[in-house]
Amino acid sequence: MTTTTNTQIRPFTIDIPQDALDDLQHRLAHTRYPVPALGDAWSYGTPVSYLQDMVERWQRFDWRAQEARMNAVPNFVTDIDGQTVHFVHVRSAEPNATPLLLLHTYPGSFAEFLDLIGPLTDPVAHGGRAEDAFHLVVPSMPGFGFSTPMAPAPGGGDWTTAAVAGAYDTLMRRLGYDSYGTHGSDGGAMVSRELAVLDPPGFLGAHVLQLFSFPSGAPDEMEDFGPKEYAALEFLGWFQSVGGYNGMNGTRPQTIAAALSDSPVGQLAYNELFENFGNGSSLVSTEQVLTQVSLYWLTNTSANAVRYHYAEGHSGAEPQVSHGRIGVAVFKDDFQTIRPFAERDNTGIEHWSEFERGGHYAALEVPELLVSDLRTFFG
Repeated sequence: MTTTTNTQIRPFTIDIPQDALDDLQHRLAHTRYPVPALGDAWSYGTPVSYLQDMVERWQRFDWRAQEARMNAVPNFVTDIDGQTVHFVHVRSAEPNATPLLLLHTYPGSFAEFLDLIGPLTDPVAHGGRAEDAFHLVVPSMPGFGFSTPMAPAPGGGDWTTAAVAGAYDTLMRRLGYDSYGTHGSDGGAMVSRELAVLDPPGFLGAHVLQLFSFPSGAPDEMEDFGPKEYAALEFLGWFQSVGGYNGMNGTRPQTIAAALSDSPVGQLAYNELFENFGNGSSLVSTEQVLTQVSLYWLTNTSANAVRYHYAEGHSGAEPQVSHGRIGVAVFKDDFQTIRPFAERDNTGIEHWSEFERGGHYAALEVPELLVSDLRTFFG
């Protein structure tokens, strides 16, 4: 039963205990690296040489400076469906601003979007127009970061992206928004699409970096493909060849969670997507990688984060065609959404843009391009 108490919006301050930071430094100083196998290269996974260099950098990394960046914007928590949900909420000074959810990746967090907050909420100060303004809500996905401890999803069991979409709609209504849009990449794109499927009253559309639509096996479904579509299929094949974490998370999540929760360097290695998703083309900086990896380590949320792959694979939900409004931004070194398949599965695609720079973590890599595309889609 919902009560007045558990629907309250409560201010939240990030304050990691010093002993947790000291423990991290101790573990880093006593890292036991694997003996490099023949060919210490990215083609086999995270190289030992990369880990050694990153650990040295991690030992000099200033977590408190990143914590101050996170606390420089208003943080809150509230309870939805029995789950504590952490979020950043920044209202624009422009009265007619568009309410927008920013939804993070895996392995990412709400901190991906810190550099977008100024340009999106105060566009005039960042080369835009007053009518380009957004009110921003940036949640931590249930089980990630500060959206913990993790409670069972509505109806019991694991949280799926569909369940998260329902919780986020509740969050926006609770904040007083009867109309809003959403943006996301990776897991955030999947939740955004689920909101487009739900298409709640006042929904302004889902802006995503990927629509994960694949061949169905139907006869002649590729007969009109050209070089662009075949190149996208080739990239999909490459990604499947290096996506071992998908199989591990989707079948044995607790097994890998034990390793990730006991070894910060194991967590660093497992988060290789920040460096290797685009086959060596990533523009994510060392500081950005260490911020994300530190957040996972210091909140000890790996077990919850990896469970989503299992939950999606075992949900039993039938695929649904989305009829909600969708915009797609395809970045050069990201998963290449295959348009004919995307349009088969999503009838409401109204915007499609392609960029010659950036990848899977566009909010970190090329924030200015992402801001511009959001202004166009929701403008």
